[in-house]
Amino acid sequence: MSHPEVGERLASIKHVVLVLSGKGGVGKSSCTVQLALSLASQGHKVGILDIDLCGPSIPRMLGLEGRQIHQASAGWVPVFADSSKRLSCMSIGFLVDKNTSVVWRGPKKNAMIKQFLADVYWGDLDYLLVDTPPGTSDEHLAAVEYLQEWQPAGAVIVTTPQAVALADVKKEINFCQQVGLPVLGVVENMSGFVCPHCKECTNVFSTGGGEGLAKHYEVPFLGRAPIDPNLVMLLEQEDKTEVPNVNDPTAEKQHTTSIVDTYQRCELSKVFASIATYLDKHLTEK
Repeated sequence: MSHPEVGERLASIKHVVLVLSGKGGVGKSSCTVQLALSLASQGHKVGILDIDLCGPSIPRMLGLEGRQIHQASAGWVPVFADSSKRLSCMSIGFLVDKNTSVVWRGPKKNAMIKQFLADVYWGDLDYLLVDTPPGTSDEHLAAVEYLQEWQPAGAVIVTTPQAVALADVKKEINFCQQVGLPVLGVVENMSGFVCPHCKECTNVFSTGGGEGLAKHYEVPFLGRAPIDPNLVMLLEQEDKTEVPNVNDPTAEKQHTTSIVDTYQRCELSKVFASIATYLDKHLTEK
């Protein structure tokens, strides 16, 4: 079935990338945010579409909770995370109270996702990252159905190293194969904890599982992302311009102009800068 209204919106977007994981709690949304911040810091215009309708977390991570969606003649205007408007976001979290549960059956979820894809006025974007809920359910099928005709760039798969997560992530890769969605690569998240004091890495959840999964399915391994306490602090704090410093919380606070710039002070930004560079080169040459 054709969805021309979706195609009209996607015409101004160069690359649509879905971020998937078959397992909940692997840090998929935080990986989406970090990839978006890295792409934005490299000069790209980036949008995040949060289709985790029951558990939207992107607004909180970007410091946008409580912001309102504006209706323009061209459609819904996304919320911008920085003054230069390099990074924008749309989420059900802007439309309902944060303490209100979304109790919807499949058809209503599908209609909401279609409305997001057809009615949001993103303008010209280099990347639209679609943050999805865990699993392979209604939201995933709806997103793929509405996007498939317009050939999304593919999916980034997020996993943690341990076997219990890998078992579910294998199903996500199988889902991509079944619906014809290219797998752009695998990110092994929470791959060790780097002590902020001595810099020693402890493999809390083991290591290497994501890389082994990528080799098994013959897809690119994008990298390992350890747990970074400064990133955790940045995503939790209300003021996203304040540079986190877990080593000395009492030290004089430093500030930047936006979360895009603050994130560059986190060690983990180097990992996702490399991932962003690889994806941009791969998709540009494609």
